[in-house]
Amino acid sequence: MGPMAPAGYGNRVEGLHAVTAAVEAGRVRKLYVDRRRKSRSEIVALLDSTSAEVRIVDDVRSLAETDSPQGVVADCDAIQPVSLDSLSVEGAAVLVLDHVEDPHNVGAVARSAAAAGITGMVVSSKRAAPLSATAFKASVGALERLPVAVVGSIPEALSRLKKGGLWVVGLAVDGDQPLFGLDLLTESVAVVVGAEGDGLAELTKKRCDVLASIPMVGETESLNASVSGALAAFEIMRVRA
Repeated sequence: MGPMAPAGYGNRVEGLHAVTAAVEAGRVRKLYVDRRRKSRSEIVALLDSTSAEVRIVDDVRSLAETDSPQGVVADCDAIQPVSLDSLSVEGAAVLVLDHVEDPHNVGAVARSAAAAGITGMVVSSKRAAPLSATAFKASVGALERLPVAVVGSIPEALSRLKKGGLWVVGLAVDGDQPLFGLDLLTESVAVVVGAEGDGLAELTKKRCDVLASIPMVGETESLNASVSGALAAFEIMRVRA
């Protein structure tokens, strides 16, 4: 057997914004709608805009992965991950998530990344949050359009990105340079965001060209991944403006 092609992600999408974005992307195949909500204007508009099969159900929450599907759950065609090498382009601005385990954070980082013009995201297929319904809901449509590469090894992926011409900046509490005003962000760059609590894995740190910190007042806890990722994304946008 050759290597398995990645199965894709985003087969299940829940919540009004996320489902609307999937409908706009043309990938919704089946829509489950809560009977009590089917006459609400936003649901009527959604149903008018799709040719997907619609099933009216008594309580859509029994089918849902997320806590508040807002009356709609969709089965979708999967989105295919992009190749890692396709992210190594001139002017690249890539966010790499080093085993971020909370799908809310993954979705929130994707949302910030898309808003700040980040060109791609790299996530791990191991010991990390899946690109699940929860991540899609938190991304508010961003995961429909942000190119994402799914890799087995983050350190190996960083080596490949470096070979492709990207500088690698790791966010670390003990980083030796501040992230803000970092000249390297104007180059083709990948910024690595660590897991909640643990920060970057040691091997990941070793593959970084620079370790940068987010300056904070006093002995504060490290910021969570979604905040760190958002700050990095918008700082790249700011220094490139």
